This record gives sequence, structure tokens and C-alpha cells, in this order.
Amino acid sequence: MSRVTARRPMRRISPAGEVRRPDTLAVEEPLEIRINGRSLMVTMRTPGNDIDLVHGFLLSEGMIGDADEIIAARYCAGTDDEGRNTYNVLDLTLRNPVPVATRSFLTTGACGLCGKTALDEVRTRTRFPLPAQGPVVDTRALATMPDTLRGRQSVFDATGGIHAAGLFTADGAALTVREDIGRHNAVDKVIGWALRENLIPAHDLVLIVSSRASFELVQKAVMAGIPMLGAVSAPSSLAVDLAAESGLTLVGFLRGDTMNVYSGPERVRVESEAAAQLV
Repeated sequence: MSRVTARRPMRRISPAGEVRRPDTLAVEEPLEIRINGRSLMVTMRTPGNDIDLVHGFLLSEGMIGDADEIIAARYCAGTDDEGRNTYNVLDLTLRNPVPVATRSFLTTGACGLCGKTALDEVRTRTRFPLPAQGPVVDTRALATMPDTLRGRQSVFDATGGIHAAGLFTADGAALTVREDIGRHNAVDKVIGWALRENLIPAHDLVLIVSSRASFELVQKAVMAGIPMLGAVSAPSSLAVDLAAESGLTLVGFLRGDTMNVYSGPERVRVESEAAAQLV
């Protein structure tokens, strides 16, 4: 599918005057996720990489732990006024289906969860506890990751209004980058890709996001066994609490050569420390 952007009329006003022209925007459409024909949830997303999205979402929610647990995934129903398939309904066949009628989710835009309850819930449900050590990442490599992420944001280049997430090796190589109107969806897409590539638990990888680090993004990293999360913007207080509780290294304000390490500093090696070890 190529419908990730759309054109809409726009009136631009500036000191130089007014211009009327079409503007390129990121597409936002609903995706209904069904399990064995029964509706599980609807999320707003940018179309594309939907299979990765649902794999990552189900893993983040503790509903699956391996790609083989999804037997089949197919688009169905969801036609527009002209009878064309919208590709906005994805039906999954699970090897061990869950009772969707009573299902509740940890991940939601307005969860309203008690902080302590949320921390206990995530810690007990993850199938992939984070390793005590994990990768040690040099600050020089860490500093390059946001620029590499930004360089692969083609939809952002066209619209200026979309988030990105990427999985990196400890030396700074990007394995995959995904974009989406929702930052949680972008993370689900890269986690779903990793799951399908048999890279979960991702104990040797680093997750980089173009947004702030919220509780739900830390939660998704923990559920996927990713030991380090870097964000170009700020973390929330609950995100820092969950990262510390789970043993995840959380880096915020990752911009150029500066960064704030909020938890798990043992996985971050400062450039001067690396040089001293060579002497």
C-alpha cells in the first residue's frame, strides 16, 4: 500500500503574503484488529506495515510471545462507498486465541492506571526479563542513532507530521525504521518486524524513537526484551520509574553529543571512558 500521504487544500499566511496550494499530510486511518473473526480493538494508524504492527501490538500486550503463534493474517471486509476494500480490517488466526470479549489492554492513550498497579502488571506479564548486563553502547555510537533515524524518515520529509522508531545494533547500525502517526504504533511496527525476524527477545538491540519517552513506550521495550531506549525528547516520570524497576536503560534528550541518562547508566560508556580503557 502506498497511501501513507494525502493532499489537502491549504491557505498559507505569512508576512510575505498568502498562498493557496495543496499540502501533503500524513494519512491517519483506523485499523480494526480481529481475532478469529471477533473484534479486538481499533487503533488509528498510518497505513503500511500493518502485519508488523499487529505482531508488535500483540507481543506488547502479552498475548503472543512468538511469531508462530499467529497462524494467519488477512485483510477482510471494510469497503468504502464505492465498494473498494479499504484494507482497514485485519483478521488474525491465533494458535491459542484469547477471549476478546473481556480483554483489557495495558496500552491506551488515556489509561488512567495507578502507577504502582501498572508497574506490577507489566513486570509480571513480560516473557522476556531484561538481562542484568546487556549491551554496552558507546556515547559516540548512541549520538549517531537519531540522525540515522531522521535520515530514513521519508514520510516526515514530505509531511513534517509523523513519528518514527528504529532498532539499532550497539555499534549504531540501523536494522529497521518505521514511521506512523502514532508513536506507539511506530514502536509496535519495529517490534513486530523483529518478532517476525526471530530477533525477540532483542537483548542486544537499542530502540530509538523520534518522540518523548512515555510509559507505554518503555513498557513495549520491556515486553520485547529490549534493554535500552533512547528518545530525542523528554521521558515522563512514570516512564523513568518503570525503566528503573525493569532494569532498562532510558536515555532522553538524545540530541547530538548531549543526552540525559535516567536509568541503567552501566550500559552507557562515555567516550572518555572508552579512550581511558585503551591506555
